[in-house]
Amino acid sequence: MTRVLADRLGRLGRFLWAGWSGVAGIALFAALWQAGNERYGDFILPAPIDVSVAAWTILRDTGNWATAGLTILRGFEGFGLSVAIGMIGGLAAGYSPATMRLSRPILTLLIGVPPIAWIVLAMIWFGSTDATVIVTVAVAVTPMIFISSAEGAMTRDRGLEDMARAFGVGPFGRLRSIGLRHVASYLFPILSVSIGSAIKVAVMAELLSNVGGIGGALAMSRATLDVGAALAWILLAVTGVITIEYLLLRPIQAELERWRDAARPWGMKR
Repeated sequence: MTRVLADRLGRLGRFLWAGWSGVAGIALFAALWQAGNERYGDFILPAPIDVSVAAWTILRDTGNWATAGLTILRGFEGFGLSVAIGMIGGLAAGYSPATMRLSRPILTLLIGVPPIAWIVLAMIWFGSTDATVIVTVAVAVTPMIFISSAEGAMTRDRGLEDMARAFGVGPFGRLRSIGLRHVASYLFPILSVSIGSAIKVAVMAELLSNVGGIGGALAMSRATLDVGAALAWILLAVTGVITIEYLLLRPIQAELERWRDAARPWGMKR
């Protein structure tokens, strides 16, 4: 028990220490942002500190928490739906070449249609409701998750499966202990991109369908030509995506990919 706890604390420490590179990247982006402000002025691109103050002002109003939470909830519902459909379909395609051949034209069709077109169709089908946002997010994100899941399933180690089968491990046991862990190495990088895409598509759908949320707040900022408020809402949305990724997705990924530590110079030797 002590060894397991020490291992988890060690991985947590490495994870937190690796965050310095992310902080450096954000600092570089802020410096470029400040340079743009000095070049083009506050009306075109407000300074980072001014936008941060505006974002803090927004957060101090408890009503705005509900606005941001509504967008995140819609994005998460669409994201969860896309993960369920994409993973199940991707695993089926990865384990069945015939399913993969049948699904390729459908994936090409879904990827080829821009999200704005799906928003228009969803508005016709569902009107100005949450379903418009959720369906648009699901349709936009599902193909990426499907492809990564299928690729992971197709490239799994058949030798390990044969060995597990020889030791009497059933199909579900092989899927849980071998298949899903291999798929996770392909899936989680896509999930990090997909959660950001889900929030972006949700905001865009809210903006066009007039159903509130951060998209509705951006529409109000556009109407009043308040660039600072618009960037403040964008900053809050991006901060939410980063928080979700590093507090939810990254810990799960680290837990499922513990086997990678053995391949590192400081990892466990066998």
